[in-house]
Amino acid sequence: MSTDTTASVSTHILDTSIGRPAASVAVSLAARSGSDAPYVPLGASATDADGRCKDLPALPEGTTHVRLAFDTETYFSKKQAEAQQDAPRVRDSGAFFPEVTIAFAVVPGEHYHVPLLLNPFGYSVYRGS
Repeated sequence: MSTDTTASVSTHILDTSIGRPAASVAVSLAARSGSDAPYVPLGASATDADGRCKDLPALPEGTTHVRLAFDTETYFSKKQAEAQQDAPRVRDSGAFFPEVTIAFAVVPGEHYHVPLLLNPFGYSVYRGS
């Protein structure tokens, strides 16, 4: 929840290759106060069955930039293993993008919902509502 002195962040992931939410994707959150400051890790979570990350840590007062990092390699490795159980191998293991990292600027009092549209060979992000 954002306050007058802090911003807040939420995210969700849609796996566009299957048209469904991406569950159990590890997500880490880091923040910094100022463009010259280092990012400070704030915590991590994972997406639920709806592809949503509902328990990201609160942003500290003074945060100006946020970084979300998504562990896409583990997610796609699991998906491929499930698909390969009853089928011949059809492509290399892992993902082309083993991690998706998104950095963005924030201002106090605003909420930032940042959806990730993901497939094994590409991704897109936007500021949602």
